[in-house]
Amino acid sequence: MTLDLDSLAAELDMFAEERGWRRFHNPKNLAMALAAEAGELLEEFQWLTPDEAREHASSEAVADEVADILIYLVRMASVSDVDLEEAVRRKLAKNRDKHPAP
Repeated sequence: MTLDLDSLAAELDMFAEERGWRRFHNPKNLAMALAAEAGELLEEFQWLTPDEAREHASSEAVADEVADILIYLVRMASVSDVDLEEAVRRKLAKNRDKHPAP
């Protein structure tokens, strides 16, 4: 999987700019939107058995919700000046220390 986060962030910023949405894209609103989209992803799996969930995971509906989550996450990082790659690597190092492999 290859994803150019800088390019995606720039494209999302232009998308927001073209629609006059930048004024709404502050950390509070983006965090709320991100949580709402995560809830919509949960809803896709509500009441499914584990086997049904595995089958449904590759559906377009699930892909759309995952995409929405990534969009808001990238926007959140962008407006908050968070380097996503650096933040993920730093957090992964903390998790390695906290949860060492057996």
